Amino acid sequence: MTQIRAFGSIEDTKQILCEQQYIASDEIATTTYLSQQLGKPLLCEGPAGVGKTELAKAIAGATGRELIRLQCYEGLDETKALYEWEYAKQLLYTQLLRDKLQETLKDAGNLTEAADRLGQEEDVFFSMRFLLQRPLLRAILSEKPTVLLVDEIDRADAEFEAFLLEVLSDFQVSVPELGTLVAVHRPLVLLTSNNTRELSEALKRRCLYLFIGYPNIEQELDVVRLKVPDLSPKLARQVVELVQKLREMELRKSPSISETLDWARSLVALNANSLDKKTLDNTLSVLLKHETDLRKVKRQLERGSAPDPGEDDDDWQQGGKRRARWN
Repeated sequence: MTQIRAFGSIEDTKQILCEQQYIASDEIATTTYLSQQLGKPLLCEGPAGVGKTELAKAIAGATGRELIRLQCYEGLDETKALYEWEYAKQLLYTQLLRDKLQETLKDAGNLTEAADRLGQEEDVFFSMRFLLQRPLLRAILSEKPTVLLVDEIDRADAEFEAFLLEVLSDFQVSVPELGTLVAVHRPLVLLTSNNTRELSEALKRRCLYLFIGYPNIEQELDVVRLKVPDLSPKLARQVVELVQKLREMELRKSPSISETLDWARSLVALNANSLDKKTLDNTLSVLLKHETDLRKVKRQLERGSAPDPGEDDDDWQQGGKRRARWN
């Protein structure tokens, strides 16, 4: 049986998140710790691919809780997020038990008595066996403590956001056929947003807020070293330095941390020793996902703005005295 663990302090939060291979800054660790202590949902905003969803996974792993994920999308409604009543299954049960029902009602003297007898059997036909639990209800009714991840809440409609506020306020749900269902354990809730639309003030007021942006060079290098240990230290620094430079350009989509890691793993798979022109030409599409971005970066590289793969570690770490400036 998995033991449920709570964050004991900010330093403890950083440590056990690190054990889940998630490097948390002081701000991330502090806000995560306070979210648990205050019992408030944590709203994480920031660019796609900076580790918002990974934070939820790390929290679940660190605390020993089950992760329940609700992926939001345009048109998401209550039935897809909360529950659906399985009427077809209910009808099948009715048909299968038809003979038993006839036996139960055959001696009834009038309609009222028949209705009373039928009412005594309602629990057979209106019960949890016909309730198809979606992520929100699963998190509320789970017998074990959970982490509820509401992923990309900004993709859902404002109407769904309002509905979610009601659920997150009380962690209870009214089901007409069954009554009010109350949470067995209050979940740890994390909502993520990629800032595709402005979220309501009501939602933000009920949450602790955390913005996760792109890391600096040393933070990203720590992530690469942790996640891709087979990449040589020299090449790891070259990878991170180049990615950081790409983020300074006006691109349709800047490379995220997850794409940095994909690129690092690709270089390991290719047994690459340096970022020579051939390697860059063949692997830049791992980082850049738009043809216009690829053309813009390759033009920039051809102008001599690329890091010189022949530099030694000392030159590279000094910021590249021999490297040209990016325009």
